[in-house]
Amino acid sequence: MYVVDASVFVSRFVSTDVNHARSRDWFRMVRMANSPIFGPNLLLPELSGPISRLVDHAIAMSALGKLLRMRWLTLLEIDSRLARRSADLAADLRLRGADAVYVSVADRLNFPLVTWDAEQLTRGALAIEVRSPDQLLPDGGGTQA
Repeated sequence: MYVVDASVFVSRFVSTDVNHARSRDWFRMVRMANSPIFGPNLLLPELSGPISRLVDHAIAMSALGKLLRMRWLTLLEIDSRLARRSADLAADLRLRGADAVYVSVADRLNFPLVTWDAEQLTRGALAIEVRSPDQLLPDGGGTQA
């Protein structure tokens, strides 16, 4: 089980992204293992906005529709407790607000956070387990979680 940052979803849906193939392979591996994944409901605009800016509106809406149909994805509401914990982590770890929300969800669930984001990989790792998809793929040379 993993908490997955928007960076992994965006790279999965944007074929020109430098991490597209590795994200696609990682999602395939997770699905084959029947491993559920989690994220904050913030994932919705964090997916549609970047894809719309990078590609176009139609691709963004298609990706959003696919994400919403993923039965193996659970989105958590950002309640006041999660928001407060995210604010504390943002200050403590010097993270961007949205990045801190993903770290906070991983902290709450006690699952590793999967991301391509360099700040989450370094600063988030001070509080939780954080891995890139490369580190989790069998040929990635990283530690399997």
